Amino acid sequence: MSSSYQAILLVDGYNIIGDWSDLKKSRDRHGLEAARRELIECLINYTAAVAYRTKIIFDAHYQDTPRSTEGYTAALSVHYTAFAETADTYIEKFCATFNRKKYQQESTRLIVATSDRAQQLTVVGYGAEWRSAQMLAGEVQQAARNTRIKRQTKKKPAGSFLFNTLDPAAQRRLRQMQRGM
Repeated sequence: MSSSYQAILLVDGYNIIGDWSDLKKSRDRHGLEAARRELIECLINYTAAVAYRTKIIFDAHYQDTPRSTEGYTAALSVHYTAFAETADTYIEKFCATFNRKKYQQESTRLIVATSDRAQQLTVVGYGAEWRSAQMLAGEVQQAARNTRIKRQTKKKPAGSFLFNTLDPAAQRRLRQMQRGM
């Protein structure tokens, strides 16, 4: 684990999809796969903005499949549980073993995003931080706003002339001096 990550974020994927209205609409209109893709894309951007290592966990959803992991970026991976294993079980096991990992650094936080009340109590009992689906949505939106503001600030080049760095009143006075006024 790289020390450049501020936290590990575990996301109960289907819980978030069921709670965020835009993802719920996407699921109902276009299917579960579309909603999963939208959640993944959204969290890729968020993860990059906040420097978290993010693991999105999806239940096997009654499919007789083995546990699998897909890496999307260096900081975000998607984990599908094995048949009959819930995302809750996966998250609880991760939380239970988190503090015993050799790579664990004291400065690294563990955050779990779910609106499941029982899960909240369990993960907090293991020492993890908790975020409801709506709290995570707010943080994701704030990170997107901050990113847009940074981009807009960078897009406004003042030009390479000293004149462009002056405040408007000084610019007016300088123009008047140039005209001999």
